[in-house]
Amino acid sequence: MGKFEMVKDFFFGISRSRVSLLGAMVVTVTTPFLFGYMLADTVWHIQNPYFGAFVYLALGPLFLGGLGMIFFGAFFLRGERDVHLFTFPYLRRYFTEPEMFGRLRRNVFLIVLLTSVNFCVFSMFLYRAYHYMESTQFCGQFCHTVMNPEYTAYQNSPHSRVTCVECHIGAGAGWFVKSKISGARQLLAVAAGTYPTPIETPVHGLRPARETCEECHRPALFHGDKLSVKQRFMEDEANSAVQDVLLLKIGSAGDRTDSSHGIHWHVAPENQVSYTSTDHSRMIIPEVTLTKADGTTVVFRTDDADELLKENGNHSESRAMDCIDCHNRPSHVYLGADEAINRKMAEGVIPASIPYIKRQALEVVAMEFQTTDAAQAVIAAELLGWYQKNYPDVVANQRKELDKAIAGVVEAYSENVFPEMKIGWGTYVNHITHGPDFEIGCFRCHDDMHESEDGQTISGDCNTCHTLLALEEANPEILSTLRGE
Repeated sequence: MGKFEMVKDFFFGISRSRVSLLGAMVVTVTTPFLFGYMLADTVWHIQNPYFGAFVYLALGPLFLGGLGMIFFGAFFLRGERDVHLFTFPYLRRYFTEPEMFGRLRRNVFLIVLLTSVNFCVFSMFLYRAYHYMESTQFCGQFCHTVMNPEYTAYQNSPHSRVTCVECHIGAGAGWFVKSKISGARQLLAVAAGTYPTPIETPVHGLRPARETCEECHRPALFHGDKLSVKQRFMEDEANSAVQDVLLLKIGSAGDRTDSSHGIHWHVAPENQVSYTSTDHSRMIIPEVTLTKADGTTVVFRTDDADELLKENGNHSESRAMDCIDCHNRPSHVYLGADEAINRKMAEGVIPASIPYIKRQALEVVAMEFQTTDAAQAVIAAELLGWYQKNYPDVVANQRKELDKAIAGVVEAYSENVFPEMKIGWGTYVNHITHGPDFEIGCFRCHDDMHESEDGQTISGDCNTCHTLLALEEANPEILSTLRGE
C-alpha cells in the first residue's frame, strides 16, 4: 500500500501542473529511446553523423528540457491554492504530524530514486555527447556541403589518422570552450546560409601551432638534410616519366647541434622571427623582424612598406612566425591540377599506357563547372569522346584501362575542386611549395626585396632551402650513384 501511495502522491503532484505533466510525458517518451540509442552507440560506435546529431543534439536536450519542466512546474506552477506549500506552518506540519511525515519520507525516497536514475542517464548522455562533438565525423560530415572539401582533403592527408580536435582544439578546457562558442557561431552561419564561399583561410582564431603541432613534432630535434624524389609525367603521347631530385636542407632548430641552420633555423629559440602582413591571407608581408639571441633586432622592409601599412592599417596583423606559416596546410592539402594528375599516374590509378592521357586530363579538368556532379559527367564524356574520335583502337582494345584512367581523372578532380564552395585549382595555396610564378611560400619574404637599414636583404636564392640535383630527367644519374648502380 505504501508504494502505491508513493506513486499516487508523485503523479498527483505532477498532475497539479500542466507544465510538469507535459514534462513528464516528454521524459517518459524520450528516456527509453535515448538510453537505447546511447547504449547502441557505446557498443557499436555508430559512425553516421546524423544519427549522433539526432541523439545528442535533439533527443538529449529534449530529455533535459522535460526534466526541467517537471521541476519548474511542480514547484512554481501548481496554481494559487498551492501557494501555502512554501509557508512555514505548512512545512512544519510535515515534521510534526505522523501521517504527513510518512508521506514526506515516501516522497523523498521517490525523488532520490528518480534523481539517481536520471543522473545515470544524464551522465551517460554528457559523456557520449562530448565524444560525439569531438569526433571527426561530427567535425567533417555534419555540415556536409560546407565541410565536405576540408573533410575530403583531410582524408587524403598525412594526418588523416589524427582527429580534428587534436589540432584545432588541443588539451585544456579554455580552448574547448572557445572552440564550441566559435562552432555555435559557425553553425548559425550554416543555418542562415551566410558562410563565405570559399571558406577564408588562414583561420586566425586557432590555438598557437606550437601547442598542438609540437605535441608530436619537435623541430629542435630535426637534424640533417632530406632527399626528395618526385615523379612527374610529360604531356607527350607516351606520357614519359621523369623525376625531379631535390636535397632539402631541413637543418636544425639548434638543439644538440653547434648552431641553428637550414629551414628550421626560423623556429630556433635564439632566432625570434616576426612579421607584419597587410591582408587576411598573409600573402603580402612588407615587414619582417629578426630578434637575435643577444636581444638586438634587425628589421627588413620592402620599398612600399610604409605605404602598405598606412593603407591597410586596420587589416594589418603582426605575429610571431611558427610552424603554420610554412606548413599552412598540414591536414587539408589541395593539389594543383598537374600535381594531382601526376600523383594518380604514379599510383597507377590513371594508367600511363593510355596515349596523351596526361595532356587530355589537364585540358578537361581545367574546364569550369557549376556542380561536382556536372563536372564528373562532363569530364568522363569529354575524355571518352576524344579517344573515340582520335584513338578508336584504344577504345576497342584498351577499354578497361581507358575506363580506369577516366575514373582516375574524375577522382583527381573531385578530391581537389569543389564548385559548390567555389574552390578551384589553386584557390588554397600551400606554402611548402613556391608556385609556378614564385609568388607564394618562401618567396613572400625571401625575395631580395626586404632590406634592412644597413643593407642586408632576405635572400631569394633557391639554394637557401634546397639544392636541385636533377630536373625532369628520365633516369637521373644522381639516383644511380646513390643506389650504387
